[in-house]
Order: sequence, then C-alpha cells, then structure tokens
Amino acid sequence: MPQADEDALVAKSRGGDRAAFEELVRRTARLVFARAYLETGDAHRAEDVAQETFLTAWRSIGQVTDPGGLRPWLLSILHSVVVDAARRANRKKRGRGYSRDDATTLLRLTDDRTPPPSELVARNDERQRALSVLRSLPAEYREPLMLRYIAGADYETIGRQLALTNGSLRGLLSRGMAMLREEINRKKR
Repeated sequence: MPQADEDALVAKSRGGDRAAFEELVRRTARLVFARAYLETGDAHRAEDVAQETFLTAWRSIGQVTDPGGLRPWLLSILHSVVVDAARRANRKKRGRGYSRDDATTLLRLTDDRTPPPSELVARNDERQRALSVLRSLPAEYREPLMLRYIAGADYETIGRQLALTNGSLRGLLSRGMAMLREEINRKKR
C-alpha cells in the first residue's frame, strides 16, 4: 500500500475516524506483536502489550505530526508499555504471596499432558537464548526475521511493512538466519 494512503489514514485517525485507525492497526499489528514478543519473550504477554500499545496510540494519535513516522512512534509507545508492565509486575511480586494465577500455573505443571518441568525449563531457556541472539542482530536483519518467524508474516506483508523488494527481503532473511544460527551455535559451545 502506498505511503500516501497510510498518511491519509493517519490524518483521518487524528480527526477521530475509528475505521481509519482500525485499518492502521491491521497494517501494523504484525510488526507491533513481533516487537512485543521480542521484548517480552512470551506470546501471551506480547498480545497484552500489543493491545495496550494500540489503546495508548488511539488515545494519543493527535500527537502524530509526521504521518510517515507512525511505525517508529508505535514502537516507542510499545517500549514504554513494556517498561511499565515490567515495573507493575515487580511491584506485584514484592507485595504478595501466591495468587490464583500462581495456583493455576502450578496445576498446569502437574497436568499429565504437560511436559515435565525440566523439559519446560529447557524449552524456555532455549527460546530465551534464541530471542537474546535475535535482539543482538542488526535491525536490518532482526526486523525481517521477527516479522517472518515470530509474527508469521508472508513475504508480501514484510516487504510492504519494511519497504523492501522481494529479492532484498529474501537476501536479508537468508543472511539474518545464517547469522542467527552461527551465533546460537557459538553460544552453545
């Protein structure tokens, strides 16, 4: 979709047009979710963070002075939401004992169909290592990788989101994946 089209949607959204804002959400949802997942490392928390990001964006869409800067503006809101959520979680942990959520987690861990705790820990450690390596890659590789493999976006969507040709995108994904594998293997040694 041309940038002029998106700029018009931003202008309409600033005027209070919910349908225009919903279209902006549709166009940027994968990017926001992928970045949220990259920052949180948890799909459920990433969904919550993405929703909070869009709610905050709707409330403050009038602050967008450069429609072309919509994506960086959304990602800065997302970062603030992640930081605020982490602060709230830390305050909750310090201020209470077990909660219903903790009990639910414990019950889930004892469910026969759930893998043993050691396997869950190993999977989580592996996922966190991969995310850590992904975070350390240069943005030109990190962003296409997270959109493709975390958000599940197709090549056309990623190309549109990042303004890349199909050939450029495939090259970045290939080189980025090679860098990711190499770094993960290096850290295993």
